[in-house]
Amino acid sequence: MVGYKAYQDNQVEGAGPLGLVLLTYEALYKSLGQTRLAIQAGDLEAEARHTSRSMEALIELSSSLNMEAGGPVSQSLSSLYAYMMNRLIGGLCGCSTEHVDEVLRLVQEVREGWLNLSAQQHKPGTLTLVRSAA
Repeated sequence: MVGYKAYQDNQVEGAGPLGLVLLTYEALYKSLGQTRLAIQAGDLEAEARHTSRSMEALIELSSSLNMEAGGPVSQSLSSLYAYMMNRLIGGLCGCSTEHVDEVLRLVQEVREGWLNLSAQQHKPGTLTLVRSAA
């Protein structure tokens, strides 16, 4: 596991702001999948633990938004992240995966947008929606 941890640390350290957003989306997607499995297994403790990790990722995504430079896009993303958090909290311990499935779909759609932005990152005039780590 030590090698994997070092790999993860290098991946985070070498990622720019957009790369960190994409890594956070990966962590969010994984946590939501684990939440879904926990609900299906009836494991409330695991559901709460994985929901908490999902919430942490959403908070990280929300706090990394550059509201000044991103304008309405950043404001919309902030509202979407708040909606996702409310859906996860509202569905906690509800014995249904409906809320997680909805958030998973939203995460997939928004992640695709970030991936497209990443592909265009080196083009001039690209909007900065996330703050740099520096």
